[in-house]
Amino acid sequence: MNTTIDEKDGKFLVTLQGDMDTAAAVEVEAVLKPLYNGEGKDIIIDCDGLEYIASSGLRILLGILKGAKASGSQVTLRNVSDDIKNVFKMTGFISIFNFE
Repeated sequence: MNTTIDEKDGKFLVTLQGDMDTAAAVEVEAVLKPLYNGEGKDIIIDCDGLEYIASSGLRILLGILKGAKASGSQVTLRNVSDDIKNVFKMTGFISIFNFE
């Protein structure tokens, strides 16, 4: 799993590539932990390279969303494949995240 965070135009841009399974979630959470406190900047998560997401990955994204909302910012998921979007639909997360 490859995870990067860049800051551009006053927003955080997160890139996810690979399988966010239970084993990878620990590493991904360590990389994304700074986003949990929000900082008032919008967060765009590019899922173009995300091939799989486990419940532990959904928990990480939910933590980021909670921190962002608490600081008045938004989280947008971009380039989400149909397979990954189906996971969001099955878990009910489809209605709490913004998709682009």
